[in-house]
Amino acid sequence: MFAFLALTLQMGHTLQGRLEVYWTKMEQLCCPFYGQTMARARYYHILRLLHFMENNKNRVDRTDDRLWKLRDLFEIIRTNFSKFYNPFEHLAIDEVIAKFKGRVVFKQYIPKKCKRFGIKMFKLCDSTGYTYDMNAYLGKDRQRAEQHLTATHTTATNLTRGGRRIWA
Repeated sequence: MFAFLALTLQMGHTLQGRLEVYWTKMEQLCCPFYGQTMARARYYHILRLLHFMENNKNRVDRTDDRLWKLRDLFEIIRTNFSKFYNPFEHLAIDEVIAKFKGRVVFKQYIPKKCKRFGIKMFKLCDSTGYTYDMNAYLGKDRQRAEQHLTATHTTATNLTRGGRRIWA
């Protein structure tokens, strides 16, 4: 599993167009690290069977949260982002699109972005670019609509308040 995670993280640093290109034997594109670490078929097999949540989870929890399959992993990542680093004085809220080709209700299409289809996320970053907190946009928030708050106001408030200490 550690080799699988290492390969997946390394893929973020050496960007290729398609997944199978990482294991190519073409001289101009070849990167022997991937083939020496794990066979392509084994990587695909693990990727196909990878789950982050039990499928027999209570159906009541599923209806309330659109991100229910990844919620536990998402919260672990958010907690560790803020636990191991205190940001500098200058913070910014950034809107990013995480490229996603699958089918979910909350997938966004933003034609002016280079990654036009994906999951919209809002991140609280400091001046070095470190992500301190993040939220995924899961569709229109009904509670906010009842309180007559704008989406920008709610997003900024949730990311900056968040119940966590921001400065040391």
